[in-house]
Amino acid sequence: MRIYTHAECLNHLVMDGHPERPERLSYLMNHLQQIGFTDDFSVITPPPIPPARILAAHSQAHVDFLQASQPSDGMVPLDPDTWMSVNSLSAAHLAAGAVFAGMDSILNGPEQRVFCAVRPPGHHAEHDSAMGFCLLNSVAIAAIAALEHAEVQRVAVLDFDVHHGNGTVDICRQYPEILVCSSFQLPLYPNRLDDLVQPNIVNTPLQAGSDGSMFRAAIERDWLPAIEAHAPDIIFVSAGFDAHKEDPLADIRLVEDDYRWVTDFIVAMANQYAQGRIVSTLEGGYNLNALARSVAAHLEALA
Repeated sequence: MRIYTHAECLNHLVMDGHPERPERLSYLMNHLQQIGFTDDFSVITPPPIPPARILAAHSQAHVDFLQASQPSDGMVPLDPDTWMSVNSLSAAHLAAGAVFAGMDSILNGPEQRVFCAVRPPGHHAEHDSAMGFCLLNSVAIAAIAALEHAEVQRVAVLDFDVHHGNGTVDICRQYPEILVCSSFQLPLYPNRLDDLVQPNIVNTPLQAGSDGSMFRAAIERDWLPAIEAHAPDIIFVSAGFDAHKEDPLADIRLVEDDYRWVTDFIVAMANQYAQGRIVSTLEGGYNLNALARSVAAHLEALA
């Protein structure tokens, strides 16, 4: 297994008190180093996403807006939640580049599993807009690109962030070859596209206070038959860890063992249908210690 990360992702700066802060990534990587995970698996520095790849998922107007919004110093808000600093666009290009390079290394080499420890996250970024801390939708960009490989006819994106993956749904709903399954607390931000009814879109809302047993039952009820019917050739994971009971932004009661369980579930699906091929990338998770512990559980199961 490979871990893709880049120091530039720490240079995407946000206002003081913002939950999606650089410490999320530095704390996580220090934890993985302390427990020996980075000694056992290769840590790869990705290149930026090729610009043409962005336009498969996002409009030229969106790309132009991000370029025009990037400040020459300081920080600027794109909306109340989403900020850009001097290096934010570079970090977003590298985050998307990590997922793309991870996909490419799996489909063109011996690797089966990749985890992208990057920020800013991506799954809220829609075709025409940045939102929810997200500038570019890294997973959607790579999922569309994967369809160009001769051996890939179908792709699955599995999103267990506590917030609905509206951006991935928005971009991928026009691709019947891409199955998008998203579990999330409802009602909760972003409150859009969570009721879309379409064969390749599986929305799994959870009530506030739901615990691991409710989460597991919902995943087996909704995701299992959809994945079996779709039979994907590669699986992308939007791995959000903000449904942890210690996370400050929501009210789902998951623990590390629930993330280990859902990863085991995904690995089993990948082994059955996708030759074991999984590209996972970090999305949410805002309690530093809970995030680090949960990612470690995810990676142990992924590996």
